[in-house]
Amino acid sequence: MTDSVLPPVSRRAVLGGAVAGTAAAAVGVPGAAALGIPGAADAALAAGSVALDDRMTGDRAWRDFLSPLDPTWSTMPTSFYQAPFLGNGGLGACAYQVDTAKRLSFKLGDTRVRDHQSAGGVLFGGARLPIGHLTLDTLGDVTAVDLRLSLWDAELRGTVTTTQGVLGLRAYVHASRDLLVIAATALSGAERIAYTFTPAVARSPRLDFYAAPTGLATNPAPTTTATTCVQDLAAGGRTATAWSLRTEADTYTRTLLLTVAHSHPGNGADTTAASTLTDAAGRSLNALTGEHRAWWHGFYPRSFVSVSDTRMQSFYWLQLYKMASATRSDRPVLSTIGPWLEKTPWPATWWNLNVQLEYWLINATGHPELDSLSGSFDRYAANLAANVPSTYPDSAVIARTSQEDLLSGAPAMPGAASGTPEVGNLIWALHNAWLSYRHSMDDTVLRNRVFPLLRKAVNFYRNFLTRDAAGVYHLPTTYSPEYASTADCNYDLALISWGCSTLLAANARLGLNDSLAPIWQDIRDHLVAPPADAGKGLRIGRDVALTTSHRHYSHLLWFYPLYLLTSDADRQTLRDSLATWLGFTGAQQGYTFTGSGSMYAFLGDGAKAHTQLTKLLDTFIQPNTMYKESGPVIETPLSGAQTMHDMLVQSWGDRIRVFPAVPTAWADATVHNLRTEGGFQISAAHRGGVTRFVRVRSDAGEPCRVAPGNLPGPFEVRRVNGTAPVTWRQESDGSLTLTLVAGDDVVITTQGANPALTIDPAVTPARTYYGLPPAGTPVFVDLTAVYNRDGISDAVVPADGDLDNSGYTYPAEELPGAGLFTSGDTSFRFPSSAPGAKNTVVPAGQKITVTPGAYRELHVLGAGVSGDASGTVTLHYGDGTTGSATLNLTDWGRSAAYGEQTAVVAGYRHGRTGDNSLRVRIWHQDLAVDPARTLTAVTLPNSSRMRLVALTLTT
Repeated sequence: MTDSVLPPVSRRAVLGGAVAGTAAAAVGVPGAAALGIPGAADAALAAGSVALDDRMTGDRAWRDFLSPLDPTWSTMPTSFYQAPFLGNGGLGACAYQVDTAKRLSFKLGDTRVRDHQSAGGVLFGGARLPIGHLTLDTLGDVTAVDLRLSLWDAELRGTVTTTQGVLGLRAYVHASRDLLVIAATALSGAERIAYTFTPAVARSPRLDFYAAPTGLATNPAPTTTATTCVQDLAAGGRTATAWSLRTEADTYTRTLLLTVAHSHPGNGADTTAASTLTDAAGRSLNALTGEHRAWWHGFYPRSFVSVSDTRMQSFYWLQLYKMASATRSDRPVLSTIGPWLEKTPWPATWWNLNVQLEYWLINATGHPELDSLSGSFDRYAANLAANVPSTYPDSAVIARTSQEDLLSGAPAMPGAASGTPEVGNLIWALHNAWLSYRHSMDDTVLRNRVFPLLRKAVNFYRNFLTRDAAGVYHLPTTYSPEYASTADCNYDLALISWGCSTLLAANARLGLNDSLAPIWQDIRDHLVAPPADAGKGLRIGRDVALTTSHRHYSHLLWFYPLYLLTSDADRQTLRDSLATWLGFTGAQQGYTFTGSGSMYAFLGDGAKAHTQLTKLLDTFIQPNTMYKESGPVIETPLSGAQTMHDMLVQSWGDRIRVFPAVPTAWADATVHNLRTEGGFQISAAHRGGVTRFVRVRSDAGEPCRVAPGNLPGPFEVRRVNGTAPVTWRQESDGSLTLTLVAGDDVVITTQGANPALTIDPAVTPARTYYGLPPAGTPVFVDLTAVYNRDGISDAVVPADGDLDNSGYTYPAEELPGAGLFTSGDTSFRFPSSAPGAKNTVVPAGQKITVTPGAYRELHVLGAGVSGDASGTVTLHYGDGTTGSATLNLTDWGRSAAYGEQTAVVAGYRHGRTGDNSLRVRIWHQDLAVDPARTLTAVTLPNSSRMRLVALTLTT
């Protein structure tokens, strides 16, 4: 079907998300006069001064709030996804057992360390490069850890116990110096404080997944001395890692200082590293720590969010910590992995979703110092124009991937007979820069950054738009990210519509009188309506309907985050679109649930938004809140924090919406100083499911309209710490229009209610959710003798193995490595995925002797294949008696049918002829054991459809 069932997009609907301000009438957002705001004689007046009782002031209040949210480790982390992570936006480190030696190591990464060859493009010749790891070289094996990552101090601290003694440990990446600081103290025993640096080979991580392209040179081997390591590059330049170990004035604390520097094309990294260490050597540990903490203690209080759900509250604040660890405005634009480089096929920056989702949370929280995306636009604007063939002047574009210089090369052009014409990414990224402007209302940002780049990006599309006989503009074939190419692609149409609307609004606000304004107006007014199907919602484009599972919401940008379709009819189309999109399962990933959660929040459906967030946390979020798809991918958890913002405060269009989608699960919620479009700060309290007050501070003096959640009326509006009258009026839809100038600070309450205007936490945390809990007393059941199937293969040899008798296998790159693995509160020994290795059991009644003991539970990792699987496990006790338990495992490609936990999820499976998009899982199932008897053996079920990966017994 080629005709849309949607009505033409109205000018007002399209412009509801565009720039508001002095030219509001031109963009469909009325100014104060157009709204008919009453004069002072008709307005409700302030009834005396009020004051906020802000209990989140001072270091102690913040420390007390954040400390219960700290992730803790009572079990040694053995992978990046379990590890404490540290960073300053450039240098990064994460602490875990890196290899088989039972030692704690700090894996290093840096956003600026990359190759500079041309062969293979940004993913091979220009890829991010590994550095190496620093190992705490204890005399004994580590037997226990007790570690806490203090969010307030951005510092890892605790104890490491070995067979030779106990060490006290503190570690942080300095907030403003490229410096890893590790301070250790021998607390007992004969343990020593020593370190060993192990360099990595300077090669693209993508080579672990794909063959090397022609012409890619091998970089020289690293050279290491007692306190330095140099990694020279074939293309010129080098990475220098340098360290020193000193004794503090207390005579028992030993401090290691380590720095990483990178240079190209010259070798200045050596000088930079030496200078950083020399400067740090002149400062005591207390002085360095004081500098570091001062930055972080100034960071958090910019805004405050608290909800009566400890897990989600912990998750939220860990994302803010993660973002500040991952980037700063003067550092490279975020790659898919942040500063922490692990095994990954994605060692670059991705522009078709990843970049955009990474930055959303910084606007509401008031952290422009983290906006490396806008900073990169300022530094490399000329390169965006260089990505366009010279036949298209005065244009800019970015293809799917780049490094920090934004040089991606040209994508396939719209309408091309071959290639992937993914050309909308730049406008979507510029929407982020526009959001940054909208939250500050700094017109210099609009004038100098957003407008000139957006003008070039829209000009690029002008080369390809054509008009039909009715005067309607159409777009030739372009690519909707992650799905298909089609004419009149909704991804691109939405971005063109938003781009033209925003250029018109900016042109009016800034008084530019741009000669292209009539063209933008004509395109905006006559662009083809979004292709859609009745009852099913938006299509991918004119020629392609959504018919299979699709993780990306590229076809739904009209709704979110652009907010171009907002009428009641549009909302029904969104409901239909969500039902169709989410109805196809198998390819959904974590950001499927953050995006759909925000769309449900737009619809005001807090319950469904909460359900989507819960699925994210239950299924995808790792013990340290990281996320993976073949390798670490940072955007999804960060966008989960934005979904929470969308449930608490929205500000698209012409108004601020307070608590628009708070679920009943969040009976209490508090926000304080959350920034919104229009340059406002919002504070509000929700208690017992009811909004108690809404406070609005205007930083820019823009028109203000507020929907105050479910705050009961009638209303009164009073100044904070002031008695002058406030001019306001209530609209027919219940929202309030306020007349505010820059600096005005007012509170909306129920008339005569006089609630306590208290800013304090909504919940007292009951437990720690992230990190690694105590493993209890795990006893690993040795399955070595009974592994009889190779069910795991890697991307290099995908045809190795056969899990399901059809040639499909779990992808090793999506699974834990061999060794200790934790699911929930239980530790397992995960098997090897080496080619040819047997790593799964097809149970056929095998009897396995176990370490005799009084156990309470048998924990199982496994799954069904070709359907759900069920069978009886026989438990053999030392007194000669037996017991039995029914083991039920859902098919690896379906949703849990028996209440299992998801231990591992992979976004696809390997097959003999290529990857298959079915999402597959390893389930964690628990079976009861009688603790009154001594268990001596277990007989497995006889079930040909069952596959077992690991077993653990706990007391």
